[in-house]
Amino acid sequence: MSKPIVAIVGRPNVGKSTLFNKICGKRLSIVDDTPGVTRDRIYGNAEWNNTPFLLIDTGGIEPDSDDIILHKMREQAELAIETAAVIIFVVDLKTGITATDYEVAAMLQKSGKPVVLCVNKCDSVGKMPLEVYEFYNLGIGDPIPVSSVHGHGTGDLLDAVFEHLPNVEPEDEEKSVIEVAVIGKPNAGKSSLINKISGEERSIVSDIAGTTRDAIDTLVENKYGRFNFIDTAGLRRKSRVDEKIEKYSVLRAQMAIERAQVCVIMIDGAEGFTEQDSKVAGLALEQGKACIIAVNKWDIVEKNGNTMDKYRKKLMNDFSFMSFAPIIFISAKTGQRLDRLFELIGYVNAQNSMRISTGMLNDVLAEATARTQPPTDKGKRLKIYYITQASTRPPTFVCFCNRAELFHFSYQRYLENQIRSTFGLEGTPVRFVIRERGDGKA
Repeated sequence: MSKPIVAIVGRPNVGKSTLFNKICGKRLSIVDDTPGVTRDRIYGNAEWNNTPFLLIDTGGIEPDSDDIILHKMREQAELAIETAAVIIFVVDLKTGITATDYEVAAMLQKSGKPVVLCVNKCDSVGKMPLEVYEFYNLGIGDPIPVSSVHGHGTGDLLDAVFEHLPNVEPEDEEKSVIEVAVIGKPNAGKSSLINKISGEERSIVSDIAGTTRDAIDTLVENKYGRFNFIDTAGLRRKSRVDEKIEKYSVLRAQMAIERAQVCVIMIDGAEGFTEQDSKVAGLALEQGKACIIAVNKWDIVEKNGNTMDKYRKKLMNDFSFMSFAPIIFISAKTGQRLDRLFELIGYVNAQNSMRISTGMLNDVLAEATARTQPPTDKGKRLKIYYITQASTRPPTFVCFCNRAELFHFSYQRYLENQIRSTFGLEGTPVRFVIRERGDGKA
């Protein structure tokens, strides 16, 4: 069975994201004093009394707003309520009960789900503040005073949640999950792809640039395996990033790349390649991640017999610095070639973790040096004694030679091409470490 789900809901700026981070023990959700920072559902793993559960942070609920983003945020919160086994309803001690609190309470009562009432911002230690008793008027049950900033009362809150959690049998065998970060500039269709893959409105989709702020995790299991897709904020040029919140979003996107095994670089097919696309791809390359270039919105591109070949050749030229990355043409809207995308993700992930024996590497080295002699300088010729693989993710090779300064970049590239032509290594960068034998200098 899967883990039970606990959803944190409430109106904006009551401290839901701070409580979420405190319970999860990680800064997964962006926290700021500005109302409406969280927009999508943020998932995190938590545990209490040896019982693991999935915690969801939701955007603040504004029942009567006509704003398109606030309306979508409410839809995301409603989806979280629908899937949750237990709901934590967070209210604010300092502002007291508001009309919105009553409306959210009525919504939760209609859901029929167990609700735990959390009165946040009770930051003083000692007796329970008298203002807490006011929240009995919501008709939800006993209010539990909590300080999500300091952690006071979170144990009592989780005890109350635990009483309502269903018994879950542990899974016999945990399949390995491939972590996939979907990255790109704003409006490339990242959130639409996640929603299509998961079969639900997992992330808010809007034409407004910067809609996605947090890095949203979505677990998908199908015939191709188990994948955790991380929807990230669109990465814009620094000059265009004004809001402090958006700076957090860019940082979250970079953190998502760090923890991912595979990066799907989304290109807007209708707009074509831009300089920002190369910068986004460069982030994944620096981290040594397996990469796939996915050209989205292919359904709306005007085509003739050789449009795809022309587009592919142009992209290979634009992405010459990562020529190893396979290119796929997809449509997040229609689902075109998404099966092939899953296959590619599994393939490049395997290539990124490939290990090659020292014997096989040195056979390739002997053949390569016999075909093209190593370079010379002032009568001194480069001698490469042997090569071995030091690590994976990305595959990293250590070359031992007589003089490191003779090992020109062009000859490294030549050796890399020989290794790739023999072993594949498609979709993954390759690293070389040059050492002089004897003194261990890199």
